[in-house]
Amino acid sequence: MTAAFETIPATEAGAPEHGAVVFIPLNRLKKSPRNARKTPHSAADIEALAASTREKGILQPPVVEPELGPDGQPTGYYLVTIGEGRRLSQLLRAKRKQIKRTQPIRCVIDTAHDAFEISLDENVTRFAMHPADQFEAFRDLAESKGWSAEEIGARFGVSPALVRRRMRLGAVSPALMAAYRTEDLTLDQLMAFAVSEDHARQEQVFADLSWNRSPVFIRRMMTEHEVEAADRRARYLGVEAYEAAGGRVRRDLFSEDGQGWFEDAALLDRLALDRLANEAEAVRAAEGWLWAEGRLDFPHDHGCRRVYPRVVEPDVETQARLDVLAEEYDAIVASCGEDEVLSEAQDARLTVIDAELAAARPERYDPDAVARGGLFVVLGQDGPRIERGFIRPEDEAQADPETEPNVGDHPDGDVGNEGDAHGDDTVDRTETRKTLSERLVADLTAHRTAALRDALAEQPRMAFLAALHA
Repeated sequence: MTAAFETIPATEAGAPEHGAVVFIPLNRLKKSPRNARKTPHSAADIEALAASTREKGILQPPVVEPELGPDGQPTGYYLVTIGEGRRLSQLLRAKRKQIKRTQPIRCVIDTAHDAFEISLDENVTRFAMHPADQFEAFRDLAESKGWSAEEIGARFGVSPALVRRRMRLGAVSPALMAAYRTEDLTLDQLMAFAVSEDHARQEQVFADLSWNRSPVFIRRMMTEHEVEAADRRARYLGVEAYEAAGGRVRRDLFSEDGQGWFEDAALLDRLALDRLANEAEAVRAAEGWLWAEGRLDFPHDHGCRRVYPRVVEPDVETQARLDVLAEEYDAIVASCGEDEVLSEAQDARLTVIDAELAAARPERYDPDAVARGGLFVVLGQDGPRIERGFIRPEDEAQADPETEPNVGDHPDGDVGNEGDAHGDDTVDRTETRKTLSERLVADLTAHRTAALRDALAEQPRMAFLAALHA
């Protein structure tokens, strides 16, 4: 065929020969009814093709056949047998005014083969490049041409985030990339290794893997000396404060929520403790406690005696008002049956009554306990919580020596009320304890704590309730 691959203009007068390369106006190309692809191209695919052709043109010309009218004569239009996606991408560019609707499109004429068969063959007999080659190619574009993720994404019609992920995967250790090519590693496992750019660490973890090769385990091994962004310390302090103090955060490009790790755990602990200490001091100054400490975890070995607040009983006038509020509360609840739902007005009123009832019976610590006691500000899962009412042994009130009974002066060598020779049920246990040495008291306390732990360990339900109460 002498006309094969000869570029000639498409005319309505006659159809070009099979194999000819012709330039056909975009608005004269139509979708072929014999195209084997029935599921339409996705919007993302068309967007990617439009971006690619904008930068590099159509690399593979569409294959077309002349449209014939009812009389068997060419209509001047051409049916796209292969390359419908390319046609749609050019229509998208024309819609955006990047090209004209009459833009000439280089096409190949095929009138010798069955249109349905070659359309099917073109979609079935294709071989995508290995993902590892794609990852390394994106990395090479950035390194050799100096293109940013945004520029590469614009040239290939993909998001900058996807480009960054592919570049990160292309930068893993060559040993791991070779294992991925031979299918010794899956893509999920390779992404888990890519959370760190340290090739030595990647290869060390890969060599240490045994039966557990899950991505979660690999990611944990890669970041075992770092603090996850979901950790209570990281959430409490915040990324901004940590980075402002010189800390670095390793981002996970492969997580949907942008998860990351705080690389300097010691710095994170110090900053979190400083903030907790400041909050503790603010509470101490506002409430008048003797001391306050900020702690990451509750100090169960604090060695302090704990006191609790007392409910302040209201006066007669306030109590009368509370009784009226309680009656109103009961009336609102009683007005609704078991299956009825409270209205918004009723629910709002009950909330107000609850708040008033709680405010009318405040809990207050004894002023002497506040003057001698302190508090801890502890970091919990939901943020800081305040634990008040701890009195250290050295801050305990000392009894007056002139009024303190002397065991040696008692006729029976015992401490009790006058007229009670045995002091049954009237012995002041606090005073008796003061006759014991501090070392003996500490030893007895340790034995009691051990006994309580053993007893609690044998009662899982009680242990759960105790932890829940704390």
